[in-house]
Amino acid sequence: MDKVRRFHSVGVRWLLLLGAVFFFWASISAQVRPHRSGGERKLQESSEVVQLVYADNVIRKQFDNPDAQRFSGNVQFYHAGMHLYCDSAVLYQESNSFEAFGHVRILQGDTLSLTGARLYYNGNDLLAEMRENVVMKHRQQTLYTDSLNYDRLYNYAYFFDSGKLVDGDNVLTSDWGEYHTDTKQSTFNYQVELVSPKFRLVSDTLHYDTQTKWANVMGPSNIYSDDNRIYTEHGYYNTQTEEIRLFDRSHVYNQGRNVVGDTIYYDKATGITRAYRNIYYEDLKNKNIMTGDYCLYNEITGEAVAYDRALIKDFSNGNDTLFLHADTLRLYTYNIDTDSVYRKLHAYFHVRAYRTDIQAVADSAVFNSRLQRLRLYKDPIVWSDMRQIVGEEISVFVNDSTLDSIYVDRQALLVERLDSVHYNQIAGQQMRSYFERGEMKLNCVDGNVYVINYPLEKDSSILYQNYTETTKLRMYMENRKMKRLWAPASQGCFYAVGMAPPERTYLSNFAWFDYIRPRDKYDLFEWRPKKKGMELKPSVRHEAPLQTLGKKSNEQKPEPLSDSSQPAAPANDDEE
Repeated sequence: MDKVRRFHSVGVRWLLLLGAVFFFWASISAQVRPHRSGGERKLQESSEVVQLVYADNVIRKQFDNPDAQRFSGNVQFYHAGMHLYCDSAVLYQESNSFEAFGHVRILQGDTLSLTGARLYYNGNDLLAEMRENVVMKHRQQTLYTDSLNYDRLYNYAYFFDSGKLVDGDNVLTSDWGEYHTDTKQSTFNYQVELVSPKFRLVSDTLHYDTQTKWANVMGPSNIYSDDNRIYTEHGYYNTQTEEIRLFDRSHVYNQGRNVVGDTIYYDKATGITRAYRNIYYEDLKNKNIMTGDYCLYNEITGEAVAYDRALIKDFSNGNDTLFLHADTLRLYTYNIDTDSVYRKLHAYFHVRAYRTDIQAVADSAVFNSRLQRLRLYKDPIVWSDMRQIVGEEISVFVNDSTLDSIYVDRQALLVERLDSVHYNQIAGQQMRSYFERGEMKLNCVDGNVYVINYPLEKDSSILYQNYTETTKLRMYMENRKMKRLWAPASQGCFYAVGMAPPERTYLSNFAWFDYIRPRDKYDLFEWRPKKKGMELKPSVRHEAPLQTLGKKSNEQKPEPLSDSSQPAAPANDDEE
């Protein structure tokens, strides 16, 4: 019998021990609860139970739910640093949760408040589910919605039935969104709109930092501001400073202008826009396009610079497009805020230009929009049809985007190719060629003029050659053929074709630079220099204005771009 009692006593102790172990593990596992999003939540930070602070009335109905306690009239609860106020509530002690109804208000510290019509609160999960006319205030931010879940464990609130966040002048609305009270960051999805007095942003996905005021958009997005519009699928916008960072081939539209680039940066304070890689800029008002791999524009001064495969396309002519390439393109704007605004474009180095009716190469060039003049520096060459013009400096004037005249200063040479053997040639110190509807009508040459030409018969055959030396020459053209020549006292002679001596068949400075001439718009990026020995004779020349800005009595030069990595600013075109 004693053995039985001892066995029974030992068995009871073992059962009690096993029961205690089971209860211990059960109590620990009960603290690990599934997150409402489907994942596992970490252990709760507080083991506090929901406490009733005050209620006018306490009602306990044993037959409805023995665990439920009902309260009404100025109900107050406290849990883990959170105070709750409502008209009535039901407390479930076993699950450490409650339901609240009527004028529900939550206060957490002195920075967060949450109000609504009804609430379910789980004290173990630290999750508050507020419904109907929900208003959440956190510091300077206010969130409005009808369905809001506030996760105190992870410090974020999320809505899923449309909502609105007000942050100062910025108002964000979307179908779904979340707000983190610890990082002050928020995320909005579906039908997102951000509105302020300065702009309106429409997107599919937006991340917003209420501290830094940066908005990060993902997916098709549009930003509207005055007459400007930005389209991007990946970009950052600072709603306070209006800085912009755009990626993935974003578009910037501004009063008939369109800028596209792999990356675009804009700083409102400085007025500077930078674009990188595969840049496309179109100006419909002035009818030109610029492409390249780097561009910088200052909207305050109207100054711009572009390089790395920089190319300008001018289609103002209507019938044809002019393509111009250089290592660097730099634009200056004068009298920017007046009706007399005009611009100067500096191109350097390795300038190459192509249009079907005219082509050109030069070391550098300056285009003045007021004078409608393109000036080419340092061994320039201009081609039109089968004519070639060379000189130390060449100025091309246009009228309504149509070729008007060409002026060649010093060592001027005009060559017209008739066939592979015969070339009309005119050399002098200065030369002016005048055009009408794109065709040469008059050519004037002055100073040490030398002429070799082959008059054409009616059947376009060549029978003889003319050689002339004079001081002036006027050559009149019709239907792209020479109609007549005029010169004062001159000397020369006629030769039968093939009978002239070599020195009177080709002038001493004759050259036909067909290997340099741009063949088409795709042939502008390959620089081909003159062959050795074909350069012009050394002389005192005008240098291209590339280093310093010249001073004008009635002109104010723009400030240089504040970017130390850019090439030295070119000078003002000092010969007006």
